[in-house]
Amino acid sequence: MKQTYDVHVEEFIPLISPEALKKELPLSEKAEKTVIAGRKAVQNVLMKKDDRLLVVVGPCSIHDEKAALEYAQKLNALRQKVEETLVVVMRVYFEKPRTNVGWKGLINDPDMDGSCDIVEGLRRARKLLIRINETGLPAATEMLDPITPQYIAGLVSWAAIGARTTESQTHREMASGLSMPVGFKNCTDGGLSTAINAMIAAISPQSFLGIDPNGRSSIVKTTGNPWAHIVMRGGRRPNYDSVSIMEAVEQLRDKKLAEAIVVDCSHANSKKQYQNQTTVWEDVLHQRMNGNDALVGMMLESSLHEGNQKFTKDLSELKYGVSVTDACISWETTEELLLSAHKKMLARHKAA
Repeated sequence: MKQTYDVHVEEFIPLISPEALKKELPLSEKAEKTVIAGRKAVQNVLMKKDDRLLVVVGPCSIHDEKAALEYAQKLNALRQKVEETLVVVMRVYFEKPRTNVGWKGLINDPDMDGSCDIVEGLRRARKLLIRINETGLPAATEMLDPITPQYIAGLVSWAAIGARTTESQTHREMASGLSMPVGFKNCTDGGLSTAINAMIAAISPQSFLGIDPNGRSSIVKTTGNPWAHIVMRGGRRPNYDSVSIMEAVEQLRDKKLAEAIVVDCSHANSKKQYQNQTTVWEDVLHQRMNGNDALVGMMLESSLHEGNQKFTKDLSELKYGVSVTDACISWETTEELLLSAHKKMLARHKAA
């Protein structure tokens, strides 16, 4: 009799269980406090109990933990300077969606050589998140693989569901059980209805297939995530302008959803030109300071050094602190943008 299952599967490699990895790399008390405080701050911004601006900023993807920690140290020092007006969360992305093929991120292929040692990737991702949180800096990531959250979600203060996966029922269900606020990006065509439907699904209780802390296949029943919100990332054209924001508010209001919008300054809003992130940032900040309180946050793709570089399997050829995925603004530009926004918002608060 011929085998009718796993015809194209070469091998099954057992994963370490989430519980075992947590015991190996436990959440420290200091990191725990950062996660709890970070989530609470983001929740308060979304509810408009806190009039600070949420800023999710950091590399497009993490491929070098040393560079990520250097960036985190710089960002944490800056976070403390601007904390009166900005809630700063570091973008720490370990999983990258691919249109066809390519490097899928630190968790999938930590050695960047096609060996795909996912157990080591999960270990390195968790270790890095612990170290970043221990500095007092909250972390954000994109949740791509529905199994991954059991390993790292306890260290994340804000999560994104990407433009390619917002339409996925699996990701909507997963988001309904996540412990942190979750932003749904509008689809790549720029339409908002998919993200709004995703928010409704994520806010609602769900039952779906997943794994438990011991790695066993399980039926996961959730209560729903009340902190789902929309992220405007552009589409066929940018959608950060005041008219697009007004239209988004109207659609959210029509569905009785929270009128809380985060704008992604990169991707289609910057027309994939990293230098344009500055233009988006300044425009959205201007709208916010002119009284549009629906604009609660912004995202920036930023690294130690500007631009990006082609991925090469010869790691010795890679430039330190330069993105291997989307092009990023430099640390110097990032610092300038945040300090300038802080100064403007502080002056406005004092004048009010």
